[in-house]
Amino acid sequence: MKELRFENITVDNVTIPLFAQKKIELSVLRIDKLHDTVSGNKWFKLRYYISEAVEQQKKQIITFGGAYSNHIVATAAACRISRLVCTGIIRGEEPTSLSPTLLQSKELGMQLVFISREDYAVKKLPDLLNDKDHYIINEGGYGRTGAKGAASITDHFTPADYSHICCAVGTGTMMAGLLNALPGQEVIGISTMKNNFQLEDAVRQLLNELKRPVRLFHDYHFGGYAKYKPELLSFMNELYKTTGIPSDFVYTGKLFYAINDLVAKDFFPPGSKLLLIHSGGLQGNRSLSKDTLIF
Repeated sequence: MKELRFENITVDNVTIPLFAQKKIELSVLRIDKLHDTVSGNKWFKLRYYISEAVEQQKKQIITFGGAYSNHIVATAAACRISRLVCTGIIRGEEPTSLSPTLLQSKELGMQLVFISREDYAVKKLPDLLNDKDHYIINEGGYGRTGAKGAASITDHFTPADYSHICCAVGTGTMMAGLLNALPGQEVIGISTMKNNFQLEDAVRQLLNELKRPVRLFHDYHFGGYAKYKPELLSFMNELYKTTGIPSDFVYTGKLFYAINDLVAKDFFPPGSKLLLIHSGGLQGNRSLSKDTLIF
């Protein structure tokens, strides 16, 4: 199992003709290069949960997710690195064949327990997992501990160099962490779920300063979470041709697409300096047909 490689994290200055035309500078924080599996923001959100579980001498970590959850496979890898036992509570009945995500999680040593969508909605644990020696992590690492870890992403760039920090948003944990750590920059979030308008409140619940504005865009979901259209996949391929940066169709592809569209619509004033957080999750692309993407 590979170790985490913080020296691999870079800030890539990216040249895209549209951005240059609009007099906007673009950089990308490549935390996706930290690790093949615990990539991007996943490790940062998990870091303090894992250390707390170790300090409390918990016997097992339990967390939640769907069949294609980046969080599930990242937790499995993080626990493998930390030599912790872990169980994933998976939404829905057990399928006849596991998704690539669940197969990898199982190979990494995670026990998979499938529960009904009704029980999953209220996080009702199977009786055998209701144990005080177990440490529970919310889906996507959501919580103040996860936001604290996400805030440490800012240690890997110089905030004063940028006017806007942009990120894809699922649970809102990373966005909250960035808002807590960046009082001087505007943080722009691109929601990856359809009509998830309660997301603003989810982010606010994790903020240290409740007066900070939560700027979220909800128009770039391409049909919903883990949904996509040919237009998005085509954009991702063109982005790779232009910049050499791979993206995934669940999170980062939608982020890059959204920011590109907002630049085209003159949302950002000339002279803006944007930093996009590449949150990893490239493993999600394995569910696409072969040769769909060029990377």
